[in-house]
Amino acid sequence: MSEFGKSQTVRRVEDIRFLTGHGRYVDDIAPADALFAVFVRAPVAHATITGIDADDARAMPGVEGIYTLADLEAAGLTVAMRYATVRQPGGENAPAPERPVLARDRVRFVGEPVACVVARSLAEAKDAAEAVMVDYEDLPVHVALAPGGPALHPETPDNVAYTWELGDAAATEAAFAAAAHRVTLRTDHNRVIANSMEPRGAYAEWDGARLHFCFNGQGVWGVRDELAAQMGLPNEAVRVTNPDVGGGFGMKSFAHPEYLTIAHAARALGRPVRWMSERTEAMLTDNAGRDLVAEAELAFDADHRITAYRVNILSNLGAYCSSFAQAIQSSVAARVLTGVYDIQTVHVLARGIYTNTTQVDAYRGAGRPEAITTLERLIDKAAREFGLDPWELRAKSYIREFPYKTASGETYDVGDFPRVAARLAEEADLAGYPARKAASAAAGRLRGLGTCFYIESILGDPSEAAEVIFEEDGTVSLLVGTQSNGQGHETTFAQFLADQSGIPFEAIRVVQGDSDRIRKGGGTGGSRSATVQNSATVATVKKMIAAFTPFVAGELGAGPEAVEFEDGAFRAGASNRVMTMMEAAEAARAAGRTDLLRHHERTTLPGRSFPNGAHAVEVEVDPETGAVAVERYTVTDDFGNLIHPMLVEGQVHGGIAQGLGQAVTECAVHDPQGQLLSASFMDYAMPRADDMPFIRFTTEPVPSTANVLGMKGCGEAGTVGAIAAVSNAVLDALWDRGVREVQMPFTPQRVWAWLQAAGGGGAA
Repeated sequence: MSEFGKSQTVRRVEDIRFLTGHGRYVDDIAPADALFAVFVRAPVAHATITGIDADDARAMPGVEGIYTLADLEAAGLTVAMRYATVRQPGGENAPAPERPVLARDRVRFVGEPVACVVARSLAEAKDAAEAVMVDYEDLPVHVALAPGGPALHPETPDNVAYTWELGDAAATEAAFAAAAHRVTLRTDHNRVIANSMEPRGAYAEWDGARLHFCFNGQGVWGVRDELAAQMGLPNEAVRVTNPDVGGGFGMKSFAHPEYLTIAHAARALGRPVRWMSERTEAMLTDNAGRDLVAEAELAFDADHRITAYRVNILSNLGAYCSSFAQAIQSSVAARVLTGVYDIQTVHVLARGIYTNTTQVDAYRGAGRPEAITTLERLIDKAAREFGLDPWELRAKSYIREFPYKTASGETYDVGDFPRVAARLAEEADLAGYPARKAASAAAGRLRGLGTCFYIESILGDPSEAAEVIFEEDGTVSLLVGTQSNGQGHETTFAQFLADQSGIPFEAIRVVQGDSDRIRKGGGTGGSRSATVQNSATVATVKKMIAAFTPFVAGELGAGPEAVEFEDGAFRAGASNRVMTMMEAAEAARAAGRTDLLRHHERTTLPGRSFPNGAHAVEVEVDPETGAVAVERYTVTDDFGNLIHPMLVEGQVHGGIAQGLGQAVTECAVHDPQGQLLSASFMDYAMPRADDMPFIRFTTEPVPSTANVLGMKGCGEAGTVGAIAAVSNAVLDALWDRGVREVQMPFTPQRVWAWLQAAGGGGAA
């Protein structure tokens, strides 16, 4: 087998299919005879439902069924959605208010599903949905990110969903009391909408005994288990599949309310039922990201080394708790709480707040971008207050000895942060920055330089399996437990199997997203896919080689002990006879050895990997208009060993685009009555091509010891580093004009207003 550190770039095999319009997305493959589902959604953020009249709608042309929560319960379904709660400081789990799949007596956010109409055509379903009359009695609305206000749930009268704590409050206070320097900062993390290119969608089929549910998600097994439990079916009576998926970003990694409803409709009507979200519907109902406020403090000694850190977090959960929401801004964020710095004295108090808005859950990075942004912005502020270079201040507190156990209990196995910083400084041409700043000033622009040094924690199931099947047509199927949402898995996984086994790359077909064909899998999320899936492939190839060796020995006329596998082929010692893996499989088929044509293995990683790196960003601000332009962007990452460098770089670019989008253009806005004011692309500013700079990407790999490949996940790292880097660059640009605080997003209107308030607006 090849060395794991060897990497090469091959063309993505998926691209021709996607670029020529041959992708097979859920809306492309729904059964031709499927009925159409449309959901009746709440037009107000908080109200009691006093009546639902669907009689006229039921009589309309094409209508096959209309379902409310009462109908689902009458059919014996379990209508409450699953989610995890955190353990609170007293040891008790946080309260768990019900989140029904359709509204029960009360609606709590605009867009909450109240009823579902199923009809023979989409137009007929839409017409009937408009005819369903729902009577609402308005209730007071709570949208403030603060405890108190009108209660959304009886279990949480103060609207505090959970309280979570980490560290020693008394020891941290003592460290602050003894500190030579203290710095505080409030950071607002604006709400963003995932806006995957393909909105959520699904279809369901019932054959009289089994359910087939197809949806565009990030894995099939969790949704299978939830649907089976809700519908009173054994797991084996539910097949869930994922076809091609046009983006997920965490938002598609769990069940949503619509899924059970259309599955029930398909079973009740004996016909396939399909549903596809429209863009505004998606903006109203997809789980959003971020939306929190962090008040943080750092303590320093006389030499400006960090001695203590504390953070108070208020995060918006929306109207209900979603699948992973409570963990995102508590235990998940805490995994990288202290970043790349040696800080052992910490205290975190995190609280989640219910508001009359859409749910908030995992979005690219899921807690880690928020934690790193809070810390890195605070360090930049400290450097400015101390009159120190931000790079030099950071270097004083770097972790330098590994393995290193953090204050939150994580063990960083390896790292070389000074090396990464040195490479970034060279690649970003820091020495040339003063000249670029002067040139910007001469052109009437304000130039700023921002940095962020980040570390990531790979999340998700550490276990995964791979199965290799030699098919009769001469191809090889590689069954994987992850799910591509556009990352290039078909290329990466096939390339790696080819590299390790000698099977021709073009003969390998990656099979994913089918709970019938694949026994178990962890899906895609937390940047886990390449590391855990390829580790499973290595184990499967080893098992495959061991199984083939005795058979190949007989074919080559040698003893098993004389047969070795190297460079993609079996070799019989001194005789130098050779048989490739494909030749061995062909011979095994001819000999009737079908046991050698299928190989499966499951592995569990012994620990997490911790990608890390640093971003350097230069922005220009037009003081006349407040417009921010990102002019230069340089990244040096440590992802350990790389398999496909081009795909890795693409993941970094995508992550940066989403981080830059949050920092500069994107923001979901609700009015005081809970109405989403940014529910279309006319009002929600996605970053465009001309907002994106050229991105220079380099790596300084330190192979991980937590997996045999030495890899570290790369899927979310770009976002983790981008938000703080861009934020720090904008503040740096405005600092000399008297601006001392900035909050995302950095829209022209806001930047211009800050300059005017500081008396620094207009030309120099």
